[in-house]
Amino acid sequence: MIHFVLLIVCAGAIYLSCEWFVNAVEWLGERLKVGKMAVGTILAAFGTALPESVVTLVAVTTGATDEAKQIGVGAAMGGPLALATIAYGVTGVMLLLKRRRQRLRVPAPTGTPQNGPGDETLGNAKDMERLAKDQKWFLPIFFLKVALGLVAFAFKPALGVLFFAAYAVYFWREIRSSRADDDTDGDEELEPLKLQPKAASPATWAVAVQTLATLVVIFIAAHFFVKQLDVIGPMLGLSATVTALLLSPIATELPEIMNAVIWVRQGKTKLALANISGSMMIQATVPSGIGLIFTSWHFDGPLLWSGIVTIAAITYLLLTMRAHRLTPARLAVAAGFYAVFAIGLVPILG
Repeated sequence: MIHFVLLIVCAGAIYLSCEWFVNAVEWLGERLKVGKMAVGTILAAFGTALPESVVTLVAVTTGATDEAKQIGVGAAMGGPLALATIAYGVTGVMLLLKRRRQRLRVPAPTGTPQNGPGDETLGNAKDMERLAKDQKWFLPIFFLKVALGLVAFAFKPALGVLFFAAYAVYFWREIRSSRADDDTDGDEELEPLKLQPKAASPATWAVAVQTLATLVVIFIAAHFFVKQLDVIGPMLGLSATVTALLLSPIATELPEIMNAVIWVRQGKTKLALANISGSMMIQATVPSGIGLIFTSWHFDGPLLWSGIVTIAAITYLLLTMRAHRLTPARLAVAAGFYAVFAIGLVPILG
């Protein structure tokens, strides 16, 4: 019972820390004169994805056996899978719930066509293009990442540097394009910094302290959350492999999911989606580069299956975005790909 209690406590700590983190990171973006979209794709994503990259680095550099190093490879594959399915799916569900509450509060006038809360597209054509551009970057990089796991050649570790370079290019492009786009988006008033709630413009040191402190709490709470799952999994009759592939990725990506939930609740859907797509770009490049350099980067059946499902989920989202037909309901469907992964994992492990 104590492990279930600790699981709930850790989840609560992550959520509250993310409340303070998203509040601080928006002010950090204002201080650094970073565009609003880059706050999600770069600042928030870097902060929440950094701990997972550290986990991969520690696993592949300190693992005494190939099996121990494979934990890092599994983390590098499980992160994008959870983000492309669970994170996007949860965001879609939150949008559905929010729009349904709004409709109940403000009924449509008599005679107005009654569309469901999940039928309205997320933004205009320009917004769809913004959402699609990260998926266009992610898909070929991730495809190469999976392809390299199926072949073996002498200079494969050297290709890890290319993944770091890919993220550097993405980082530079995102900062530039975000600033240009935000010139036409208008200004959005920021909520008071929680550390200085009465200050109209908080001190820079307070912004930095709140950002760093919340990241530390998120990292520690997420670490203990994973530890509790490692214990609870076998208690529920799940093998260590199933726990690592099915439950641990959700736990490690919980901060990104919480950030998305909070931003949707605040009416900042673009930031919520940008945080997920930006985190996916980090997960597709930095942990992959680390894994290629320090391991053989060879995929077994479960790892290959996770890659196939991730590619399928992103292809579905990208096609929907390019057709300008992304709605909360279609976004929520992304979570179904994780169920497909779980079902397909049974015969592979059996």
